[in-house]
Amino acid sequence: MIVKRAGRHVVLAAVPAAVFLTLGLSGPALAEGGKAYQIDLAQLNNSGSRGTVMLSLKGNQLTVQIESEGMVPGSPSAQHLHGSTKGHDFKCPDATDDTDRDGVLSNTEATHDYGDINISLTTTGDTKPASGLAVDRMPVADKKGKVSYKRTITVGQDVVDHIKDLHVVQHGIDRNKNGKYDFEGAGKSELDPKLPQEATAPTNCGEVKGAAVGSIPVGAIETGGGTTESTSVPVTVRDGVAITVLAAAAGAVALSRKRASAVPVPVRRENTGGGA
Repeated sequence: MIVKRAGRHVVLAAVPAAVFLTLGLSGPALAEGGKAYQIDLAQLNNSGSRGTVMLSLKGNQLTVQIESEGMVPGSPSAQHLHGSTKGHDFKCPDATDDTDRDGVLSNTEATHDYGDINISLTTTGDTKPASGLAVDRMPVADKKGKVSYKRTITVGQDVVDHIKDLHVVQHGIDRNKNGKYDFEGAGKSELDPKLPQEATAPTNCGEVKGAAVGSIPVGAIETGGGTTESTSVPVTVRDGVAITVLAAAAGAVALSRKRASAVPVPVRRENTGGGA
């Protein structure tokens, strides 16, 4: 296995295709020259939500795959690519962005850090920013609070050129822990008074940028892995196979080393003329 390091990016030259599938996401069938990024979604608003995202680019076709958990069961989750394609530096927010100190990080407060909507990750129809609150076209969490999403979207060259400047954000929290969105939990949404604040507040966020060496996300929610930090790993494609850095690869290396150390080494004894 050959590991190449270039700045903050880590690229593996050879990892078995089976390793990719441990993400819990189906491997995108990318052609030679395609690019993909794995992203960890870290909780906001103490939601307990987390997830894994794979963004795959082939020309101007962007395939978005999301597997997340800790969402509000049976409820739609608005989700978007936030940020800028004009060189502005945005990032995922944290609790300090709750400027009114009401205990809820609202979307308006968080937008200061992660920027406006660039693409609405709807299940059908258009993906324009104006569809950001089209909750009838957003994925719905199952009874266990899990969301599975996959869609291929035609994007502009600006998105292709600046994909690493964008962030994935999912929305929807259950502040009063009653298993649904309601106005009792956090009042009305500042975006639409017809919606509860719980429905529009961000629940997690993941930055689309190269992970620093040493903070590579391992595994995904399906494998019990993943870190609490919002990081991503750039992935190269060779021979139609997306290659990424996962715990399984590290585990295979560790196992091979362990086995090697366990092999008994024969010791040659000098004949001293004594008995056996």
